[in-house]
Amino acid sequence: MATGAGTVWRPLAAFVALVVVTLASSPAGGADRLLTLWPDAMGLVGEGSDSDPQVDPESIPKISPRTGIDPDGRIPKVPFPDDLEHPERWRYLPDGLMPPGNIIDRFLRTTFTTPVLFFEGDVGAGGGLSLADVDFRNSRRQEFLNLWISYTTEGQQQYILTWRRWFHQRELESGVIQEERSRVDVTLSYTNTLTRRFYGFGPDTDEDDETSYSESLISAEVDHEHSFPDPGDDWVLSWGARAERRNLGDGEATGVADTADAFPIVFADGDSYDSLWIRGGMRYDTRDSQHLPYRGGTIGVGINYVPLQTDQNHGAIFGVDGSQIWTIPPLLHSGPTGEEEHPPIDTVALALQLREAAGDLPFWLLPSLGGSFTLRGYPPNRFTDDASAHASAEYRCWVLPRGIGITDTIRVERVGVALFADAGTVADSMLDLLEEDLLYSFGVGIRMTFDRQALFRIDVGFSEEGSNLSINYGLSF
Repeated sequence: MATGAGTVWRPLAAFVALVVVTLASSPAGGADRLLTLWPDAMGLVGEGSDSDPQVDPESIPKISPRTGIDPDGRIPKVPFPDDLEHPERWRYLPDGLMPPGNIIDRFLRTTFTTPVLFFEGDVGAGGGLSLADVDFRNSRRQEFLNLWISYTTEGQQQYILTWRRWFHQRELESGVIQEERSRVDVTLSYTNTLTRRFYGFGPDTDEDDETSYSESLISAEVDHEHSFPDPGDDWVLSWGARAERRNLGDGEATGVADTADAFPIVFADGDSYDSLWIRGGMRYDTRDSQHLPYRGGTIGVGINYVPLQTDQNHGAIFGVDGSQIWTIPPLLHSGPTGEEEHPPIDTVALALQLREAAGDLPFWLLPSLGGSFTLRGYPPNRFTDDASAHASAEYRCWVLPRGIGITDTIRVERVGVALFADAGTVADSMLDLLEEDLLYSFGVGIRMTFDRQALFRIDVGFSEEGSNLSINYGLSF
């Protein structure tokens, strides 16, 4: 192990052991005690946010699976408590969206699975499965768990486990209301990727400059966000930590050079790498939702700092982000019907992003464009350098505003399409970004929700180098 790696992994092992023991100590009580104390210890609990006692799920009477939900999936809104600040940022969840039982009993109601089968010449035939439980441990939708597993015949693997808990939730007679901005996430992952690509530095690299390398990565991460001074307020603080070990190897992509041969020094500096990252940020956020917003915007700053890494080097990535979402007249539907929770609304959205690296960082951590979230017409990490700028625009339209009923209790909530355009570039400094030519891509995507928190996205992007398909949960911004 590289110098300083023990310093990184011993605290990580202790942290993981604490989380596992706490969560496993009881069906609900252990995690409840840990996460109830967390915001208090940070001094961020606003007035009234901890005044609502947690309700034992066993004490809730049996209810109809359609309680609070119309036959077409519409959720009529109910009166909220008068003392709520920013009630539009509290999400109403009727009892019908919180059915009791195990993950099989709640399948396609609060438990969603997505199987994927594929074949790629470089990685072989493979399959994957995503399992998302938005009511993990029957916690009245206060906890979320997602597991992703994939494997191919050539040995490409991916295992990712993410757990999330929201801090602020209040019981109503007909369900619960939940504030989305204050939460904690814990993620554990192992991936073995055979065909990572690297093209060199700068916006002028050619697609023929493509090289390939394989990558093995094990990581553990915790992220925390909290609105302040009170739940639902405009200001949001975020911080987190990530420890990882990354090893590189020969690439498996057919017909391209190995990165180790084409960029030997750059490759060696990024191999057998251990690092500990500390993240912090603050944003001003007026959006009505953190998952699928219909109005409002954000502007924020953040830093990812690495105090411990191989060879005792130091580095950081600074970022500035902004977005704005506007509600527009619906094209293929009539819009909301009275007061309802999560109504069908069409939108236009814009996003801007700036990144700059400082210090000594491996090439795979530098700002890059391409893939599922930036320049979606290009493959992942198509353009890399010390600084990047990116802008996106999307028109989001619901085609089936009330979704598709599968059974009396199971339905796809909503189906829509999105038209998008991306533009961006990279450079060796933020000032030099103004001197580089812009790169463009455009495309179309499908948006499908089983729940506002469970949006499935398929995007096909086009650029001067061809097309790129990406499949993800959640919006690109």
